[in-house]
Amino acid sequence: MKVFGIAGWSGSGKTTLLASLIPALTSRGITVSTIKHAHHAFDIDTPGKDSHRHREAGATEVMISSASRWALMHEHRGAPEPTLAQLIASMTPVDLLLVEGFKHESHEKLEVYRPSIGKPALHDGDPHVVAVASDTALPAARIPVLPLDNAEAVADFIIDYCGLTAR
Repeated sequence: MKVFGIAGWSGSGKTTLLASLIPALTSRGITVSTIKHAHHAFDIDTPGKDSHRHREAGATEVMISSASRWALMHEHRGAPEPTLAQLIASMTPVDLLLVEGFKHESHEKLEVYRPSIGKPALHDGDPHVVAVASDTALPAARIPVLPLDNAEAVADFIIDYCGLTAR
């Protein structure tokens, strides 16, 4: 399974790019999964539902399953947040695992960079940033710069970079 990141500051457009990148990849026969890092507390469960009651009662993991999907919720219960490597190890293998966020981890990644948000470029100091997708030309960049609004071009780069074969 190839692992490739999409990193950038909040508001740069990572999720928007991923939402158009995933169909650009899957339409070529590449199986894709994602891991997204959240910097804030989140909950995918609803108070009052059985699964929420199980978690509130102290269960470490609660799995919900139906004919359409299943979801596994794991409570840390005071344990440290798992590393990216630990999270990757729990994923079902696919052709390409896209990692959104985790910008300071050492996996290879594409930076989504918009100078207009006023944050410093990651690619200037991170050797694991192998390309940039931007809404602005970056003539001084030492790595490939791709058009942020062209998911097909970004997909072409990732497929080539990761050594994947479109089917």
